[in-house]
Amino acid sequence: MSEGQGSTGNVLAAICSFFIPGLGQLVQGRPLKALVMVVLAALLWLIWMGWIIHLWSIIDAALYKRR
Repeated sequence: MSEGQGSTGNVLAAICSFFIPGLGQLVQGRPLKALVMVVLAALLWLIWMGWIIHLWSIIDAALYKRR
C-alpha cells in the first residue's frame, strides 16, 4: 500500500509540523527539508513573518508523496 496524500503518516507529519515547523518533514525522513523549514521559520519569526513558513511546513508535510 502506498502512502500518498491524506495517508495517516502525512496527517501525523502535518500535526508535528503544526507544533514545530520542519518536524513533520523530519518524521517523513526528509532531514534537509526539515532543516530548511526550521531555519527559515526561525529567521522569519524575527520579523513576524515566520507564520508563512510554518503554514508551508504543515501543507508540505500533508501533501508529501513518496517517490
